[in-house]
Amino acid sequence: MLAHTVTGLSFESFRASSEGKKVILLYPWTNHRNIFLSYFLNDLDEGLLYYRLPQGSGGLANWLRGLLDEMRVVSPGFGQTLAGSLTDGAAVEMGAALAADLGALDQDRVVLYLDELDRIPQDEEFRQFMNALIARLPAKAQLAVNSRLLTYDPWISWVNRDEVVVLGTEHRSSNLLFTRESSLKPQLEVYAFGRGHAVSNGREISSWDGALPRNLFFYFVDNPLVTRDQIFEIFWPKLSIRDATNVFHVTKRKITERISAYVDDGKNYELTNYSTGFYVPSEKIVRHYDVADFEQAMEGALLTNDAHERELLYLRAIEIYKAPFLHPVKLPWVEVRRNQLKAMYAEALIGMARLKSDQEAWDEALGYYARALKEAPHREDIHRGAMQMYINLGRNADAQQQYVLFERMLKRKLGVKPSRETQALLAQLA
Repeated sequence: MLAHTVTGLSFESFRASSEGKKVILLYPWTNHRNIFLSYFLNDLDEGLLYYRLPQGSGGLANWLRGLLDEMRVVSPGFGQTLAGSLTDGAAVEMGAALAADLGALDQDRVVLYLDELDRIPQDEEFRQFMNALIARLPAKAQLAVNSRLLTYDPWISWVNRDEVVVLGTEHRSSNLLFTRESSLKPQLEVYAFGRGHAVSNGREISSWDGALPRNLFFYFVDNPLVTRDQIFEIFWPKLSIRDATNVFHVTKRKITERISAYVDDGKNYELTNYSTGFYVPSEKIVRHYDVADFEQAMEGALLTNDAHERELLYLRAIEIYKAPFLHPVKLPWVEVRRNQLKAMYAEALIGMARLKSDQEAWDEALGYYARALKEAPHREDIHRGAMQMYINLGRNADAQQQYVLFERMLKRKLGVKPSRETQALLAQLA
């Protein structure tokens, strides 16, 4: 149940989706790694070969030597073919050798799990090695890859051959970087919960040439329909229209350069287009935006009449909200948006608490109320809900203490007492 609750993908559906695939890719910026590593450990027994690449793994032959040393601790004698190719073998020979050694293992099923693969150069030698390894993998073997960076090559050719399953993108409403298509649009992934980062075609945009292009980028992504006057009022309220226009176009061009730098066709890709007085998202780029997914989940939870579906949608929203919006940026528009999303997150927690209360899962409900109080400590209904859960659990002293804490806060900040409804709940303890 843990895997299904956290990822929306059960072990059974994972097994079905990965059956017959040569490669399992765990998509970056998801929480699948630990879930499915535990699956491999439990399901494979001795058939799992796990190798986490250390920092400074160096070139191809160097990190393969490290892999051999570690594999031989758990499987003595492993890698004779690979060892023979490391001295002066080419990348293709080393890939074929590792595939042969995996096939020689005395297990019905084998998974080679490479963790943090981004610690080695994703260069031409790497691509040749991976292509040779995947092409020659025996039927009983799979390659599982976890990486904080997932480049387009060499994986896309194998995706198009239906040899690869990508996990961690099940909830995407937009196109994906590794969709099986003959012609792919550039993929832009934007994650604004937390410090904020953007990924263009699988590679993170690490340099923005200053704070202004970065801030305008996130503003455009978060506001898909905006006028030029609104932009100028937010970013350059004290500049003349002429000066603001010049700065705007220079900044917008820098955003285009950053996005296009990771697209191999040499074209320029605008984040937005100007149409009928508004700047709107460009149709040449496919976007994924975590805040949009969060808001979609919350909207669905509020509209559905099915309690089970509402619970799944609240859980999805809670999972997406990893930290406050663009923390710790202190621009006025960011702070307004941060407070809006924080309030929505609190509603998701409260909604889950009430659903768990309806199920008489008092401990779980109390946990969600406690988390909601961290986001909205002023909300009396949350304090009252926590009190009721304490009472249901027979923890009357804790319920009374909750009341006292809320009473003190109200007196300090507003000079008033709790409502009659909350006082009546306290009176039940007498």
